[in-house]
Amino acid sequence: MIMFSLIPSTRTSGGTDQSARMALSSSSTGNSGAQMTKWMKEIQDFKVDRVEMNKLVMNYLVQEGFKDAAERFRLESGVEPGPQLDLLDDRIKIREAVQNGQIDDAILMTNDLHPDILDSKSHLFFHLQQQKLIELIREKNVDEALAFAQSVMSELGTENTVYLEELEKTMALLAYEDPDSSPFGHLLNPSQRHMVASEVNAAILETQHQETMPKLAGVVKLLLWTQNELDRKHVKYPKMTDIAEGTIKSHSDAKSSSSNTTTTTT
Repeated sequence: MIMFSLIPSTRTSGGTDQSARMALSSSSTGNSGAQMTKWMKEIQDFKVDRVEMNKLVMNYLVQEGFKDAAERFRLESGVEPGPQLDLLDDRIKIREAVQNGQIDDAILMTNDLHPDILDSKSHLFFHLQQQKLIELIREKNVDEALAFAQSVMSELGTENTVYLEELEKTMALLAYEDPDSSPFGHLLNPSQRHMVASEVNAAILETQHQETMPKLAGVVKLLLWTQNELDRKHVKYPKMTDIAEGTIKSHSDAKSSSSNTTTTTT
């Protein structure tokens, strides 16, 4: 009789503990879901000052050298671009020269605008010369590319091991019949020209004692840094997964997506 009375008691205790754990887990999940729903609603209801947004956009257009767009945006938004707009013409010409692959012209105009800028920024000078080499390879001017690499680029490469590594990747394009599809084909993409043009643009802004990075880029960097910190600490929060599209996903969305993927795979 005693044995019989103990057995149900043990099972009941175990069942109670298990039920308690399940209730606690359910409560925790429920609280997390409720908190996430609250956050998402607060994000949707949060009002952003349109004037401040317009100022960010104008700052970006001016910093990046989009003068025509800045002037049109001034008419539409009423936001004044400031005195920097009058200084854009030289930067625009240099940027366009780089983006069109006219590197010698870009170097000449940069030296005319700020004679010391390339002497004081060796990395910028190297990247411009590297871009000139890339343009020669793009035009399939192999002999001139080799001569330029030996006479100019090799000396720059010996000054810095990082430059030497970049030079080797650039020269490797010559080893392929179709360099665009090679492992280093990205060097021939328009994005490479844009990257060098932005580097020149930032250097000129710095010389003119202006901000080198648009405020909008700073906001995006802060957002990404904050999300990385929250992820590192395993905090559940509404995460912006696509900045260009403004897509925000809650933890429950990601969990549901992961669960559906697992089920499909199984």
